[in-house]
Amino acid sequence: MPLRVHPSIAKLVPYSPGKPLDELERELGIYDAVKLASNENPLGPSPKALAALEAGKETVHLYPDGGAHALTRALAERWKVSGNQIVVGNGSDEIISLLVKTFMSPGEEAVMADHTFVMYKLAVTGGHGVCVEIPLNDWRHDLPAMARAVTDRTRLVFVCNPNNPTGTMVTRDEVREFMVAVPDDVIVVFDEAYYEYVRDPQYPDTLDYVRANRPVVVLRTFSKIYGLAGLRIGYGITTPDITGYLHRVRNPFNANTLAQFAARAALDDEQHVAASRALNESEMASVGNGLHALGLAPFPSQANFLYFDTHRDGRAVFDRLLCEGVIVRHISGSMLRVTIGRPEENRRFLDALSRVLETLPMDKDSR
Repeated sequence: MPLRVHPSIAKLVPYSPGKPLDELERELGIYDAVKLASNENPLGPSPKALAALEAGKETVHLYPDGGAHALTRALAERWKVSGNQIVVGNGSDEIISLLVKTFMSPGEEAVMADHTFVMYKLAVTGGHGVCVEIPLNDWRHDLPAMARAVTDRTRLVFVCNPNNPTGTMVTRDEVREFMVAVPDDVIVVFDEAYYEYVRDPQYPDTLDYVRANRPVVVLRTFSKIYGLAGLRIGYGITTPDITGYLHRVRNPFNANTLAQFAARAALDDEQHVAASRALNESEMASVGNGLHALGLAPFPSQANFLYFDTHRDGRAVFDRLLCEGVIVRHISGSMLRVTIGRPEENRRFLDALSRVLETLPMDKDSR
């Protein structure tokens, strides 16, 4: 007898995280592969975070602090908000799911870009909601079109800034106009996973809307510049009303003990954050120049990755790079995304890409 699965769930394509490095090496018969696919910090975690992990291992037989009190206090102090405006999650992905579970009913709508972080669509569809996807404009969020797409059935709007996978951002003035156009009963979610990498002075301070008690959620994470992706811990900053409802559906002990200890320590290691940012800036310039030398033009990025058109079968480029021991991310069609790594990793990527491009014909439209 076939399983009774909701049609919207049956149509979903599971998120593909990629295989572990050692498994891929075993399958392909290669060694010393370079992973530049998941936007991880090539410097790894802060030494202070590692020390906190070592000190905290003696307590792992106990349940975590279900309220993440120490981390919440530190985050509230950092961002000049109250502790009841912070919600800590098992990665910011969990908070996305909590928002859908809390504020959307089946058939209600969430507005998002058509080319953005896949977890919005997975969470909304998984909650039997309707995704209203708005095409990017010049590879950036089209905020005016997103505002026009809001109806009386809209409950959430997701704005990934900088956007994943493109790396592009929307500006302070664009966000200001957007917020004027969005009704006050619609929750706007600004996903700022790459906030610490941003260099553009026109980047918006979305916490101003939270402090003004607008229904805004600002998502941040310890997975990127803080190098704690394997511990799965992120957080949201929002109004006390919104956090109050989120806590009603949040699983108890959702942020594990070691993740809380490490995140609390990492938050104070400004030296590690500065070093990570500096490496990303210098190496992004090198990788960008290398791609231009190969006849490719990556989009301007405010994150820790570059998105570019190979002008070839992108899946074929991805597969051949795998055989060269270089793992990037194939997004769709001819498009690839590469994480900025250490200098030696980036050189290896560019050398491998140069060899691969010579073996594959260009798309007809690119000639």
